[in-house]
Amino acid sequence: MLTLGEYHTLKIDRDTDPGLFLNNEAGDEVLLPNKYKPKSFEIGEEIEVFVYLDHDERPVATTLTPKVKLDEFAILECAAVSDYGAFLDWGLEKHLFVPFAEQAYKMEVGGKYLIFCFLDEESQRLVASSKVNHFVDNTILTVKEFDEVNLIVTNKTDLGYNMIINDIHLGLLYFDEVFEDYKTGDQLKGYIKKIRADHKIDLTLSKFGYKSIEPNAQKVYDILKDNNGFLPYHDKSDPKAIYNTFKMSKKAFKKAIGSLYKDKQIEILKGEGVRLKS
Repeated sequence: MLTLGEYHTLKIDRDTDPGLFLNNEAGDEVLLPNKYKPKSFEIGEEIEVFVYLDHDERPVATTLTPKVKLDEFAILECAAVSDYGAFLDWGLEKHLFVPFAEQAYKMEVGGKYLIFCFLDEESQRLVASSKVNHFVDNTILTVKEFDEVNLIVTNKTDLGYNMIINDIHLGLLYFDEVFEDYKTGDQLKGYIKKIRADHKIDLTLSKFGYKSIEPNAQKVYDILKDNNGFLPYHDKSDPKAIYNTFKMSKKAFKKAIGSLYKDKQIEILKGEGVRLKS
C-alpha cells in the first residue's frame, strides 16, 4: 500500500489517456496525471512522486514539492475557510484541510500557522492541526544532555520559548538564553542543557565546555581582525549587544576572551574593550 503524504520511487507501468500509471514491487499503483508527466520517459523507468488524495478522494501522484509531508511540522498560510474548517496552501493543487476541532485558534484567510500534518485514522485523509503540542511527547526521550538538536519555536511563555525538538519532543528555552525575538515557526539549532526527572527539557543555544571555547575564541579573533583589532566589549557590556555582534551568549564570550587572553592573543582594556596584540 502506498503511504499518503510521503514520497515514493515508482516504476512507470503504462501510458494512458489520463496520464501515467505507476506501480511498486507489491503491485500498488497510482496515477500521475498528464499535467505532471515528464516530457520524455520510458516504460519501466523509475520516477519519484508525492502521493496524496485528489478532489475525488482518490490517491494520486504529483511531481510538485509540498511544503509539508506526513508527520512533519510547517508554517502554512490559510487559503480558505468553510463551514467545516480551514484549508491551507501546502503547494499542491488540493489544499490541506484543518477541521475546526484541530484549530488552536480560529484560522483566518491570509493568516500563517504552525501546523502538524497527520493521517486521520477515521477518514484516512491527510489533515493538519495547529494544536502542535499534542504531537510531541517526552515520555520516552531520544535525546540526552549536551546533544545538538533541531528546534522549532512554538510559542512564547512567561519563562521563555517553547520549542519542538527534532520533531519529537518539547523543551523550553529560558529568556536568559535568548538575545533576540523569535516568532512561531522559526527554526534554529540548539543544545540539550538539562533533562529533569519529569522529562522536561531545558535548552540552550550555546555549545558546552571545551568544545565551545575554541570555535568561539576563533570567532571573536576573526571579528576583531575585521574591526581593526579592537572592539568595545567587556565584562560589563550588555548581553544583547554582545549577541548582536558575536552571535553568542555573554558567558560564551567571556570564555572565548579568557582563552584568547591565556594564549596572549589579546589584551583586555578594563572598562574599554579588547584589542589584538600586535
